[in-house]
Amino acid sequence: MTTPTDVDPLVARMRAFGTTVFAEMSALAVRTGAVNLGQGFPDTDGPPEMLAAAAEALRSGHNQYPPGPGIPALRAAVAAHQRRFWALDYDPADEIVVTAGATEAVAASILALCEAGDEVICFEPYYDSYAASIALAGAVRRPVTLRPGDDGRYAFDPAELRTAFGPKTRLVLLNSPHNPTGKVFTASELALVAELCQVHDVYAVTDEVYEHLVFTDAAAAHLPLAGLPGMRERTLRISSAGKTFSCTGWKVGWVSGPAPLVSAVLRVKQFLTFVNAAPLQPAVAVALALPDAYYTGFRDSLQRQRDLLIGGLTDAGFEVLTPEGTYFVTADITGLGGRDGLEFCRSLPERCGVVAVPTQVFYDDAEAGRRLVRFAFCKRPEVLTEAVTRLRALAGAH
Repeated sequence: MTTPTDVDPLVARMRAFGTTVFAEMSALAVRTGAVNLGQGFPDTDGPPEMLAAAAEALRSGHNQYPPGPGIPALRAAVAAHQRRFWALDYDPADEIVVTAGATEAVAASILALCEAGDEVICFEPYYDSYAASIALAGAVRRPVTLRPGDDGRYAFDPAELRTAFGPKTRLVLLNSPHNPTGKVFTASELALVAELCQVHDVYAVTDEVYEHLVFTDAAAAHLPLAGLPGMRERTLRISSAGKTFSCTGWKVGWVSGPAPLVSAVLRVKQFLTFVNAAPLQPAVAVALALPDAYYTGFRDSLQRQRDLLIGGLTDAGFEVLTPEGTYFVTADITGLGGRDGLEFCRSLPERCGVVAVPTQVFYDDAEAGRRLVRFAFCKRPEVLTEAVTRLRALAGAH
């Protein structure tokens, strides 16, 4: 006779999702004292104006439930910010909803739009919450693989993308700038996505949390899919404060789009977190209105940190795929004798005292990413310098 504890109580569709690789690698960093370049969170605080606004909000009574869609000041700031940088017009009253970070925004969007059996096209490697959110909805993911070209930049096969669309396709989930590859989708690539969405009458959900982190040597500037002809009315655009303002623990994100789609997201979101981060929402509104110098300065400092890490990885024997944006750089371990990224990352702390993340866990086609690993460079220069010193020891050890 079995008891309830003899079997896994988790629903079958979620059993493939165990402890995230980020948790495993961060625990490994703590246990070994390694420099943690695995999980993508900064080790500095955000702009002082934002922090001061949060402290003032805490002291002045902003500690109860905020309005379900988010406080009006933040929704207005999001609308103004998107108009200022991307020439996108959204009505803060009913076309923007505040979420518990972009992760909830993605989950609520998929849960709101997908029935069981619907197909979601996504580009792999993909952020791991995408697969989990699709599974929670009972939907089916249809990955299209990004592969490095001869120029070292990631791209997809247009024929593969066209083939992925079918009668069960419900939406396309697009992340640009892209985690973990650092790819920025080009205007021609986005035009093809837009064409196929309209031909097949499907929605698009775009994760654009790294919208301000596109480097000066990128092949393309960031271009929101919602700004392309015919796409505003079928696109949910997602961003957040975490990456742009170095406050990943605040979990303040937002979804923008046409009122019917945003209403659908809100009706799901209200039963996930209900509301979130009341005293932090006014502070994010302040941050969104910071002058252009903040955004360019932040990007430029990250580009310097990127280049510092790339130099160390190259000296250590990695083949580096230079990212066009985001917090991350991907490197091939073949030159160091590595054949499996997961094994390599588990051994790296003992070998040189640095933690990375194996990219293969972000693929359905694990072979496509088996020899790739991801390093985060959103760390203080002195931390990266120490990591680079440790990594260079690999060159002599191989």
